[in-house]
Amino acid sequence: MDRPWYRHYNGRVPHEIQFPNQPLPVLVARTAEKYPDNTATEFFGAKLSYKQLWDQVLRMASALKAMGVGKGTRVAIMLPNCPQTIIAYYATLSIGGVAVMTNPLYVEREMEHQWNDSGSEVLFVLDHLFPKVEKVLPSTKIRNVVATSLREYLPFVFKHLYPIKAKKQNLFMAVPYDGRRIVNFSEILAKTSPVKDPCEVTLDDLALLQYTGGTTGVSKGVMLSHRNILANVLQVAAWFPDFRWGRERLVAILPFFHVFGMTVCMNFSLYGGCATIVVPRFDADEFLKLLHKSKPTLFPGVPTIYVALLNHPKVKDYDLSSIRFCITGSAPMPVEVLTKFEQMTGCIIVEGYGLSEASPVTHVNPISGLRKAGSIGIPVSSTDARIVSLEDGVSDVGPGQPGELVVKGPQVMMGYWNMPEETAATLRDGWLYTGDIATVDEDGYFFIVDRKKDMIIAGGYNIYPREIDEVLYAHPKVLDAVTVGVPDPYRGETVKAFVVPKPGETVTEEEIIQFCKSKLAAYKVPKAVEFRESLPKTMVGKILRKELRAEELRKMEEKKSSTNE
Repeated sequence: MDRPWYRHYNGRVPHEIQFPNQPLPVLVARTAEKYPDNTATEFFGAKLSYKQLWDQVLRMASALKAMGVGKGTRVAIMLPNCPQTIIAYYATLSIGGVAVMTNPLYVEREMEHQWNDSGSEVLFVLDHLFPKVEKVLPSTKIRNVVATSLREYLPFVFKHLYPIKAKKQNLFMAVPYDGRRIVNFSEILAKTSPVKDPCEVTLDDLALLQYTGGTTGVSKGVMLSHRNILANVLQVAAWFPDFRWGRERLVAILPFFHVFGMTVCMNFSLYGGCATIVVPRFDADEFLKLLHKSKPTLFPGVPTIYVALLNHPKVKDYDLSSIRFCITGSAPMPVEVLTKFEQMTGCIIVEGYGLSEASPVTHVNPISGLRKAGSIGIPVSSTDARIVSLEDGVSDVGPGQPGELVVKGPQVMMGYWNMPEETAATLRDGWLYTGDIATVDEDGYFFIVDRKKDMIIAGGYNIYPREIDEVLYAHPKVLDAVTVGVPDPYRGETVKAFVVPKPGETVTEEEIIQFCKSKLAAYKVPKAVEFRESLPKTMVGKILRKELRAEELRKMEEKKSSTNE
């Protein structure tokens, strides 16, 4: 196959990668042996060396074994970015368990579906999330809970400032709960010896269930093997021609429970011996202070973060010159933002593309070669990509012609958990059908031009409107409803709901929003609600979501034009 993008690499990035025979936990263990005294994590100033971190991974692996976790046991991890997330994740994978990454913003309905669908038996959870988790546990198969607090890994001086409510202190004792046991994270590490020879898995074993939505509104468990996860880490590593092994400092602001953050901010960082600066949440003021003080060299992010930093009134008061490279994805990166951020920091920003079904990275602009504004770049090492006809889904279309983007590579998922029909529709003859409409130019650079699916991307989060629609329909005063993504200068897109009230009923925007807040994670809740007497539909009754979005775009253009006049 002709690969026109080779000429932009100067021979510095191989198309094919060589696979070791061991899974990622073994390779990270080797990193710990090579750089035992190097900093592995920094958390509000508290540091763990690679030797300390891996010792805690092995201790937690031993504790999980004692709980009955073995090959194939699903372990839910509902934690923000903190050292405990890394420890729980690698301890699970190192003994053959399957990690089920759970968004801490989930409400009860979302947790219950994910844990029951996956068959999770063990749960890692943050202390202040436990009250809502407690309501769900009786209706799940979870039998062991490991509770933790951010306080446990804070610097000594901060620990005494961290608030702990009295009713939550019971989480730090081993107590029975409805046939389950609840134990404290640090306590169990202190009482457990490191497991010996922890890795009992092969590259083809299931490692992760990464849940993602779909056009049906049903959340699907993407099955990623140890080979899939390792491949994507190696592919990302191959993309950095002058990566400094054991010397880089990576700021991990992207959530580890999201596949982008998991691969680039956690797995790649540890594999490369980086000092991972762990950040649990984004606050522009605090984040600028952290960048200034901690001097990261690698900064993976999403466009909303770069926009927030650029527009901060005091951004020029902080030194960001330590940043060498940024990788951005999850949403389109405005060219103006990219250019200004590079000018301000002196760094290089490369835009890429991926999806949960591909672990996630499939395309990135070259770091040392030609970068094209607005492009997702070229396929990463050992990955092939095509643009196929929207009519037959098989024949290739020519350069510049839109079609569906399909990819093939070692990072492509095993399939969807217990969903053979969905798997067959997405994986065809070895190709992953992304559902995104794209073009490719004469140089082999790919451009996303539209989405086949109706997914909304707001602030880097994937939002599936059908799920929100279902919640709206559950409101007793709603007759008809649909949600769309509308452009937002900060979040990329935001959610707007169109609602038709039932005859004789009166309902307010605030009432709809509050109802959604009780059923959905905060980032999925509509930010605006428009009431109508009817919604546009096809002859067979399907609501024309795209027509409503087009209306919103026209309104914005008209408003922009009138303002310019």
